[in-house]
Amino acid sequence: QVQLVESGGGLVQPGGSLRLSCVVSGFTISSYMMGWYRQAPGKEREPVAGISPGGSRTNYGDSVKGRFTISRDNAKNMVYLQLNSLKAEDTAVYYCKARRESPQLQEYWGQGTQVTVSS
Repeated sequence: QVQLVESGGGLVQPGGSLRLSCVVSGFTISSYMMGWYRQAPGKEREPVAGISPGGSRTNYGDSVKGRFTISRDNAKNMVYLQLNSLKAEDTAVYYCKARRESPQLQEYWGQGTQVTVSS
């Protein structure tokens, strides 16, 4: 059974930090692109960060560059997102996604974890 389970969300003050984790079961992530997305109330889901299967390449949304860091541990089948210098506009549900296109397109999503930035 495929599962992606996010954790680490919560309430944090502006300027604070959080570390999100995504643990995957049911398949091995080593051949998958992994990413974090977020969806704020009333807005569309948007990409936050992505990381290549081996971890050598990362990319970030413009609004989080320099503040968020994505990483992965293929041995543990986990992906992480370090969130620093948090702002109110980072408030959203954060989702983990796994995707690969070969040998066939496969894409899996987690259920999300809430991040609320407020004083």
